Amino acid sequence: MKPDKKDIIEIFENAISWVVVLAMFVYGAAKPVQFKGAAQVDKVVSEMTGMELMWAFYGYSPSFAIVLGVLEITGGLLILIKKTRLLGCFFTSTILVNIIVQDIFFEVHRGALKAAILYQLLILIILWIHKKQVLQSFKGLLVYSQKSELRTKKWLKWVAAGVFFAVFRIAEYYITIW
Repeated sequence: MKPDKKDIIEIFENAISWVVVLAMFVYGAAKPVQFKGAAQVDKVVSEMTGMELMWAFYGYSPSFAIVLGVLEITGGLLILIKKTRLLGCFFTSTILVNIIVQDIFFEVHRGALKAAILYQLLILIILWIHKKQVLQSFKGLLVYSQKSELRTKKWLKWVAAGVFFAVFRIAEYYITIW
C-alpha cells in the first residue's frame, strides 16, 4: 500500500505537531522551577541585563509562572488532539508571539528565541495546511449581515449603544477607583 499525497501531508502535519506539543509540555512543566530564585538578585534594576530583569519579574510570583506553564501545556494538548488542533494553534500562537517579543526586547539567549520562532513557524505551516478551514472560519467571524435597515433604526441603535457605553465607563470608573 503506497501512501498518497493526503497521507504524506497528514504524516508531516502530525510530526511537526508533535514537535510543538513536546516543546509546550516541556516548557510548561518546567515553569514552576524555571524562575526559582530569580527574584533574589543582588543588583539594582539599572545594573541588570534585560534577561535578568525579565527573569526577576517572572521569579517574583511563582503562581504567575505556574499559570503560564498551565497555558503552555493546555496549548500543547489542544494541538495534540486532531479535532482541536487549529484552535490549539491559535491559542499557542498567542503565547509564542509573546515569548518571541519578550526574547527579542529583553535580549534572552538566542537559542530560546530561535526555538520559539521555530515552533511558531511550525504552527504557521499547520495553519497553511488547513488554510481553507482557517479562511472559512475568519469569513464566518467577519461577515456582517447586509440586511437593509431603516436609517432611523440604525441611529437609534447607535444612540442606545452610546448610552450603554457611557454607563459602562462610569461603572468601570467607580469599580476601579477602590
